[in-house]
Amino acid sequence: MERVERTRTETGDGVDGTGGRAVPGRAMTSFGSADEERMRGVRRMKLTAVGLLLFVAVVYVLAKWAGDQGAGAWTGYVAAAAEAGMVGALADWFAVTALFRRPLGLPIPHTAIIPTKKDQLGVSLGEFVGENFLSQDVVRQRLRAVGIGSRLGAWLAEPEHADRVTAELSAALRGALTVLRDSDVQAVVGEAITRRADAQEIAPGIGKMLERVVADGGHKRVVDLVCVRAHDWLVMHEAEVMVAVAGGAPGWTPRFVDKKVGERVYKELLRFVTEMRDAPAHPARGALDRFLNDFASDLQSDTDTRARVERLKTEVLGRGEVQDLIASAWTAVRSMIVSAAEDERSELRLRVRASLLSLGSRMSVDAGLQNKVDGWVEGAAVYVVTTYQGEITSLITDTVAGWDAEHTTKKIEAHIGRDLQFIRINGTVVGSLAGLLIYTLSRAVGV
Repeated sequence: MERVERTRTETGDGVDGTGGRAVPGRAMTSFGSADEERMRGVRRMKLTAVGLLLFVAVVYVLAKWAGDQGAGAWTGYVAAAAEAGMVGALADWFAVTALFRRPLGLPIPHTAIIPTKKDQLGVSLGEFVGENFLSQDVVRQRLRAVGIGSRLGAWLAEPEHADRVTAELSAALRGALTVLRDSDVQAVVGEAITRRADAQEIAPGIGKMLERVVADGGHKRVVDLVCVRAHDWLVMHEAEVMVAVAGGAPGWTPRFVDKKVGERVYKELLRFVTEMRDAPAHPARGALDRFLNDFASDLQSDTDTRARVERLKTEVLGRGEVQDLIASAWTAVRSMIVSAAEDERSELRLRVRASLLSLGSRMSVDAGLQNKVDGWVEGAAVYVVTTYQGEITSLITDTVAGWDAEHTTKKIEAHIGRDLQFIRINGTVVGSLAGLLIYTLSRAVGV
């Protein structure tokens, strides 16, 4: 039952606190204990205003009675003041009451202004806010007066604030990486790498790089390593090499001949690798240099060679092993970033903290940087208010339009009704003084 009543209150499809029927589909503003306390204050002030009206009415009656009994000329002054006080009290009662409801329930035009003109008031309020608070000049002036750049710099320069920002950034980074699905990121990264590789020919770049490597002699260390490894391998696998050579001989040759040929081939091969290893100026090395130079030139200028490299590139990128490698690389990178973001002493967080402190120190003293930050903030704020001014003001108008009229009237009266009762009190007092002044002047001039 409690849930049903709460649902009715939230949707506006129920009986409001004033005893009236709410409009279906309209949101009802909450009327809490603070509003009830305000309404009690309003009722107390209403009693005060009514009491003052009754007081001047009694004074008027007594003054008229005393005048009829010959009490003296003073009764006329008192009666005039009391009479004007009653008029002022009644006029202001009518004016205050007409804001919220129809006086005495009579269908007098231009009364019950708030419940009948609620939507128009919401539109006017939205237009007022848009013209006076969401204009470009007002936003720039207010933000410039605040001095966000200098304040932000001084704030960031404090170590505890830099620690807080670093922690928040780390939490945001972890959250973002947690929300992202690995399969989606892997697909995006793989597609981006493949598209970038397909869009750019790699053969000329490889050719230029190879040309510089050969010119600088960078390939010689690789050749030295290959020669050393080849020599060591031949030494360790002498029997396997001779068996392989003998096994490739024709079947009709004698075995001792095959063995002699195998030994000879092995010795010549070992001699060749040894000489190539020990002699930097070996002819084979020079031939390799010429081959690499020619290949580098073909990569840059030969159409057939470049086409072959492109086909090879496409085949390599299309292989599942390469795509798996890309996927595993993203997983490793994500794990590394998450771990660094969680560790307060990680290099990532320490660098971010140091950067924030440095930025704060610069911003607190560098007027040029402050102006840049202020300009960025002003530009962003102006863009938001100018682009979404209609949406912001419509939030006001739509919200007001969605309120229940009777409930809204009661809530507004709770907030400003007490002050409005002072108008009735002041009207009674001012009316009495005005009536007394008019009566006095009339008697003075003999009217």
